Amino acid sequence: MDLLSDELLEDTYLAAIQYKLEDDFIRMLLLEMKRRQLNKAAASNAI
Repeated sequence: MDLLSDELLEDTYLAAIQYKLEDDFIRMLLLEMKRRQLNKAAASNAI
């Protein structure tokens, strides 16, 4: 996960929601966003 930039992580998270990917994958992305304190997109789209 550390290889993804913050912007790419957020984009990936939003795309995962849009394409209805596995909940576990979305949660993993969300946890990483929280770890990096990138909660702006997550707040409105959390599972």
